[in-house]
Amino acid sequence: MSASLRRWGTAAAVLLLGLASAPASPAAAASGDSYSFKLLAKAAPDECFNGIGKPYPAGPPCEEGQAKVNQAYVWGLTKVGSDIWFGTGANVNCLVSGATLDNVTPVVNNDYVCEYAESQTVRDDPDWPVYLGDQRPPEVWLYNAHTKRRTNKSAEIRAKSPDDAERLRTTIGLRAAGNLDGVVLFGGPALNDSLNLFAFDARTRRFLGSINLPQYGNIRTFLVAEKALYLGVGIGSNGSAGGGVLRWTGSVRNPFAFEVVANLPVQAADLAYHDGRIAATSWPANQPTSPAQLAGVWISPKLADGEPGLNPEDAAGWAQVWHVRQYETDRVVAATYGGGGIASFGGWLYWGTMHVPLKATKAHQQVYPQTTDEAKQAQVKNTQRAISIWRGKDLGLPTQQIELLYGATALPAYDPATATWSSVPTGWTPLYGKSGFDNVFNNYTWRMTVAGGRLYVGTMDWSYIFQDITAENPTISPSAIAAPPIDPSVYGGDLWMFPSTSEKAQPITTTGAGNYLNYGFRNMIPDGPDLYLGMADPMNLRTDLTDDVPEGGWELIKLTAPCT
Repeated sequence: MSASLRRWGTAAAVLLLGLASAPASPAAAASGDSYSFKLLAKAAPDECFNGIGKPYPAGPPCEEGQAKVNQAYVWGLTKVGSDIWFGTGANVNCLVSGATLDNVTPVVNNDYVCEYAESQTVRDDPDWPVYLGDQRPPEVWLYNAHTKRRTNKSAEIRAKSPDDAERLRTTIGLRAAGNLDGVVLFGGPALNDSLNLFAFDARTRRFLGSINLPQYGNIRTFLVAEKALYLGVGIGSNGSAGGGVLRWTGSVRNPFAFEVVANLPVQAADLAYHDGRIAATSWPANQPTSPAQLAGVWISPKLADGEPGLNPEDAAGWAQVWHVRQYETDRVVAATYGGGGIASFGGWLYWGTMHVPLKATKAHQQVYPQTTDEAKQAQVKNTQRAISIWRGKDLGLPTQQIELLYGATALPAYDPATATWSSVPTGWTPLYGKSGFDNVFNNYTWRMTVAGGRLYVGTMDWSYIFQDITAENPTISPSAIAAPPIDPSVYGGDLWMFPSTSEKAQPITTTGAGNYLNYGFRNMIPDGPDLYLGMADPMNLRTDLTDDVPEGGWELIKLTAPCT
C-alpha cells in the first residue's frame, strides 16, 4: 500500500466532527455494471519541481527534482461533429484555496504543491497576484473521435500575435467552451477581473483570434437554444459584482459580437433550455443583502416572444424562481452557496447546489468570530454542507411546483443572541435521500446533462483531499478531534443517473471513473446515448508511473451507456 493510502487509513485529526463517520455511497451499483469508460486523452507532466521557491529545472524528463503536471481540469468542453474541443485550467485547487479561502501559505505533500508567492511566476513578476501564483497558461486541445488524434492548439494562439499570446498567458483558465455556425469559442477569467475569449474556425480548425472584455470578470457556460448561442457571465472578481447573459451575434469573419440579453444582480452559472425559456443557476454577489443576490435559479422570458430568441429588450425580463434561503437555515452559510449543474428532463427542471469546502466556515468566522477551541470546532462542524438536488415545473407561474430530491429536513443555524447552534427545520422533506446523494463529501453539483433518455449528474467529492485541505486552512484550530477514517473505496468524483422522473438516482461510478484522483466530473457533453467526460484531477505531483497510485492531471473519457 502506498504512503498516501496508509496516511488515509489512519484516523484523521480534523475538526469536521461527524463528516468522516457519515454514511458513504457505494462504490458502484448494478446500474453501472454495463457502463464502460475509455480514457481518450490525459494531461502529461509539463514542469519539473525541485522544492518550494526553487527555480524549475529543465524538463521533463527531469534530471533534477520530480515531474509535475500543472494542467488539472478539462474546464471547457464542446463538440463539433467528430471533433471534441476542450480548454484546460492549471492547479485549480491552489487557485480556489488562494482566492476563496485567502490561504496563500505554500504547501507541499505527496499529492500536490501550491507555491503562491514562492512560485517563479510571482518572483519573475512582482505585480502578479500572490493567490494566483500557481496559475499556468491554459491550453486548448482538439481530439478527433475518428482518427483518435490529439492536438494541442495552444501554440497557434501564441504564434498569432503578441496580443493573443499575452491574453493566453494572463487567462486564469478556459472555463467555458461552446460553438455555433462554424465558430468554436473558449472563455475564461483573466487578470484585472476581466474576461478573455478565443475563437477557432470549426471547419478549418484555424485560430481566428482573441479579445479581452474588461466589463466582465467571469464566464461559466455556453448554451445553444433554438439555434442561438448564449453565454453566462459575471462582473468583477469571480462575478461577485453581478452578471448576466450574452447572446452571440458573431460569425467566422467577426467572432466577437455579442448583445446583452440579461442583466442580473448575480453572475449566471450554468444554463439550460427548458419549457421555451433559458434557465440559469447563479452564484452569489459579494456580501448579498437580498434574496436576489443569493445563489438561485432564474428564468428568461419566452424565446418565442417578439423577435426570435432573446434580445436586448429581454434583459430586464428575467425572474428569480428559487433561492437558497428558501432552504438553508443559517443566513451566513446561505450567502456562500453556489448554483451548480442544471438540466431539463421529463418536463422538470433539475438543478443542484455547490459548496466550496470551508468557505462557509471562513465567512462565519468573519461575521461571528469565535475564540475558544470548542466554539471553533462547533463552527466548523455546523457550517459544512453537501449538495442538495432539486427540481421544479411551471416555474414563475402560480402553479409553480418545486421538490427537494436529495437534501436535509433540518440544518444547523447559529443564534448570535445565545452564541449557540441548533438544528432548524428546512421545511422540506427530500423525496429520495440525504444531501450529497447520501455522501457528505459530495460538495459540487458540477454538471447535469441528458443523454439517451437519462439524466446524468456529475459531482466533486473532496474525501481524498479531506485531510490536506483542512491541514492547509489557517482558520482551523490546531486542537484536533479524532474522527473515524474515510473509506478509501469512495475516493473520487461521482457520476449519478436518473433513469426517469419517477425513479431515484443510481450510481454509475463513485470512484472518479476508475482514477480516484479524479475528484470531480467537471464537464459532460452527450454523444447520442453516450457521454464525453471532462475530469478534474489537480494532484500535480502524482506523476510516478511505477507506484501504485494513479496519475494526476486532467482526463478526457468516453462513457458508453448500455442499450435501452
